[in-house]
Amino acid sequence: MDRNEILEQLAELTARIKELPKGYISKKTIGGKIYYYHQWSENGSKQSRYIKDDEVEPLVKLIDERKELQTRVSALKRTPMEKSKRNEVNVLKFALMHKRIQAASIELDDETGFIQRIGEVYAPEHFPIGIPFRKGVTDRASLNEWWTDRSIPASRSGIREALETLEITNTKILLIRCYGLSLSDQYWIRPEGSDLSWDDVNFFTHPFSDDIGDILFGAARKADELNFSSPDNTTDGFLKKRWKIIDGKRYLIKGGSNPFRQQPFNEVIATKIMERLGIPHVPYTLIWNKEAPYSVCEDFVDENTELIPAWRIMMTQKKDNSTSVYGHFVNCCEALGIKEVISFLDRMITLDYIIANEDRHFNNFGALRNAETLEWLGMAPIYDSGSSLGYDKLPGQMRSEKDVICKPFKNHHTEQLRLVRSFDWLDLSKLNDVEDIIRGVLSEDTDENYIDENRIRAVTNAVKRRIQQLEQIICERRVEPSMHGNVSTEDDVPENIAEDYSPKMEL
Repeated sequence: MDRNEILEQLAELTARIKELPKGYISKKTIGGKIYYYHQWSENGSKQSRYIKDDEVEPLVKLIDERKELQTRVSALKRTPMEKSKRNEVNVLKFALMHKRIQAASIELDDETGFIQRIGEVYAPEHFPIGIPFRKGVTDRASLNEWWTDRSIPASRSGIREALETLEITNTKILLIRCYGLSLSDQYWIRPEGSDLSWDDVNFFTHPFSDDIGDILFGAARKADELNFSSPDNTTDGFLKKRWKIIDGKRYLIKGGSNPFRQQPFNEVIATKIMERLGIPHVPYTLIWNKEAPYSVCEDFVDENTELIPAWRIMMTQKKDNSTSVYGHFVNCCEALGIKEVISFLDRMITLDYIIANEDRHFNNFGALRNAETLEWLGMAPIYDSGSSLGYDKLPGQMRSEKDVICKPFKNHHTEQLRLVRSFDWLDLSKLNDVEDIIRGVLSEDTDENYIDENRIRAVTNAVKRRIQQLEQIICERRVEPSMHGNVSTEDDVPENIAEDYSPKMEL
């Protein structure tokens, strides 16, 4: 087995392992009845949650699968790597383009989609943010990481079935089929010797095919030849999503995860809360398709701008151990010249506290810049707030709030809220009717039993309770101003990992 094959298998196995639950199942006998618990370690501390009897067998299978895959990874790492016998026929040559500017020449493996070689570099300043370029040498591993992040995650809901339908083994191959074009930025790859231009192919001004989006949403393959020209090939995230052109505008349609599929509703609730509080945001609406809810939002990036995820910004500097994750991000933004970062973070952290957002990782917020002049335009409006409001929890769990996790800076929302520098902008009286807001959205469905009254009551009570807690925290801060602005490394989030929905979909 050659090096490329081993690296490809390791990447696929590692991606699958991240989807699977850690730990083991324990049981306790209380009053003659057996109770089962899922136990695992998280950030150095032992975690435990009660599981129902009918959840035990599916969870055991997932845990066993994780152990088996870990064994396979260990075996692969011990496998001697033969020298690759791949020849020039297996290499695809491209120009890495940033809109109309050629940044470099690259070579891609036609079977794995990995970047095998970086040739001549023409405009390093137009490389993706956070890619090291020192002494005329580009870090190929970093560029491959950026390229992989551009592809559909291997753990996306329904992606395995979609790849089988498309007769493709790797989501990175889809990148090549659409020239790596996206509706989030202006990067793409041009085949060597081709006279294609940005003005010929970009998805901002040209129509694109629905073929890939249809298959990602479960449609059967058409009898005709598939058209792979689609921005759906470059959508990240684990939830089912696709792009559509509606009345000439580009819209992203995104589903929810089982068992409650609540994320689309939450996006609309977050929209209404941000409207009341004056927080810059991307507006979401709700639609239904085949008796399932989906959120819809218009693309906030255009042909002249691009979204740079916070994670790429974090890669522009090396973080030292004495600097908090929050402090490091602020330092990176200030060094790049991105303005109003603190005020943006104040609003984002406050919103996430109110809605108990569990998945604000560094790849679902960021900054905007001009793709041609490279001028930073400021932080992007807030988007992707669906994994909140107890989206995967039972009403009892929402009331206890013990299982609520936090990102991107701290592991706990109360600690992250201490990072907020100022609440002077915040008028919580504008949320006095928050129960009406939430009820109005959660009741907007085609089946009155889709979200029942017990669940609606649990969501509204949890939000009202957090608003009351926030009011108390603000009052305490006025009395003791020193009790905020914690920028230590204590309770920092250790890794930038997006929420994994796949194990929960088995419950």
